[in-house]
Amino acid sequence: MNSSRAERVPLATQKKGGADVDHWDPEDEKFWESTGKRIANRNLWISIPALYCGFAVWAMWGIISVQMLNLGFPFTKEQLFTLTAISGLSGATMRIPSSFFIRLAGGRNTIFLTTAMLLTPVVGTGIALQHQDLPLWVFQLLALWSGVGGGNFASSMSNINPFFPKRLQGTALGLNAGLGNFGVTATQIFIPLFMTMGLFGAIGGEPMTLVKDSGWLFGKIPAGAPTYIQNAGFVGILILVPVSIAAWFGMNNLRSVSPQTGVVASFSKITWLYTLAFIPAIFGLYLYLPAPTGLGLINAWFLVPLDIAMALLIMKLAAFGPMKENVAKQFAIFSNKHTWAMTALYVVTFGSFIGFSLAAPLAITVIFGDKHVLDAATGVWTHVKNPAAPSALTYAWIGPFVGAAARPFGGWISDKFGGSIVTQAVSAVMAVASVATGYVMFLAFHSETPEQYFLVFMLLFSLLFLASGVGNGSTFRSVGHIFNREQAGPVLGWTSAVAAYGSFVAPTMIGGQIHAGTPENAMYGFAVFYAVCLVINWWFYLRPNAYVKNP
Repeated sequence: MNSSRAERVPLATQKKGGADVDHWDPEDEKFWESTGKRIANRNLWISIPALYCGFAVWAMWGIISVQMLNLGFPFTKEQLFTLTAISGLSGATMRIPSSFFIRLAGGRNTIFLTTAMLLTPVVGTGIALQHQDLPLWVFQLLALWSGVGGGNFASSMSNINPFFPKRLQGTALGLNAGLGNFGVTATQIFIPLFMTMGLFGAIGGEPMTLVKDSGWLFGKIPAGAPTYIQNAGFVGILILVPVSIAAWFGMNNLRSVSPQTGVVASFSKITWLYTLAFIPAIFGLYLYLPAPTGLGLINAWFLVPLDIAMALLIMKLAAFGPMKENVAKQFAIFSNKHTWAMTALYVVTFGSFIGFSLAAPLAITVIFGDKHVLDAATGVWTHVKNPAAPSALTYAWIGPFVGAAARPFGGWISDKFGGSIVTQAVSAVMAVASVATGYVMFLAFHSETPEQYFLVFMLLFSLLFLASGVGNGSTFRSVGHIFNREQAGPVLGWTSAVAAYGSFVAPTMIGGQIHAGTPENAMYGFAVFYAVCLVINWWFYLRPNAYVKNP
């Protein structure tokens, strides 16, 4: 719609008392200043806490699994690693249908329902954690369900993108993702704190007693202390309810993006597609997980492409009526080579951020929580409790905090200098830092005093998080620059979906290599991938004859 029309409509055309906005043209400066900025900012500032909730629920199993170990739940470290991996894989799978939601159902409808949906896994987790005698599959099922929180990112980013003019998309998306990502940090800071107190009185259940030392932001919590681990779930209720209400009454559906926004039909589409997304996740995990949960027939590298392919196939086959045309438009992005280049680059940034966020607590617990002693006669390493061990629950939040804080800066600096040049610097830093981190992990895992390497480890890991956070902002900016407005939203959703598999791959790789006695190999493998993506970014966007100069 042209600018003269915008002048005649000083306010966005909106049904009285409704949430649908018919006219939207943020590139028209007069429209933007008179009306667009106010509406866009309101939607952004409600979107951020909604996304924060999604990340918090998705990431909570990284902390819960550590505390289950400290409380003496009858599961091995390897079994507890599966909870984080399952939540990660589920969240990544859920992002595939989530990338379709805005076009199919509208932003306000989507953000409200997908945020309210998170009440089910948090309440279920709070109930289940009060019973140590429950079988492992119950916790695995709840971890699977928590993946809905991870899926919400794709719809959140697809929703915010069209609200802002291209010149501000890097900043807006960086704020949405960066501040939303603080849900990971908040989980790692506040859940250990809330576990120390009976927040909900008699209805919140009785505390359990720590078998091993635990910790929180300000230091260790000694064995024998009472712990309300169930609060890890229940505390989510306190924020999910008000944020859901704010989304319903304060957000909008843009009819130019989402032509059909009837509430019942929209809710039905979202529920239908999210329900279908559990099929590939459950089937893939059944093939991957060892007995007694699964069959243990495939490895992680086969599971991820299998899961993606099954999810896409189900989305295509399940579409009916008006959904079919909209899904077809979404699938059009796969014929664009830039979709695949940006997917790889976003895996470098967000894939690393979320993967390391979920893997760090247990990695710290295992690598630095034990003394590693070599028997000179047999050549066998033994691992015994390290009384000088740092608490994962005291330090694990630092990296995600740094990464989330860096995201808005990455968007801002990329708006000024170009997304791809920032991504190039980020990829180089991450390749070098990953090698250095791997070497420090090797030294710590072969030392009777691993704590002496902990400071260097945390500094290097924080550098990885810093670079990944800046890179998140730069890749958002690049998507807005490279793709047109119609394709940018679906591309953001798709790339975020694939990158989210880092939440499964990183814990799986690091956990598997720790079990094999070679944790450094996981980091060396990540470094090789970062180096490959350095070349991809240069070839597509920075070389003299690049497909799209950015800058």
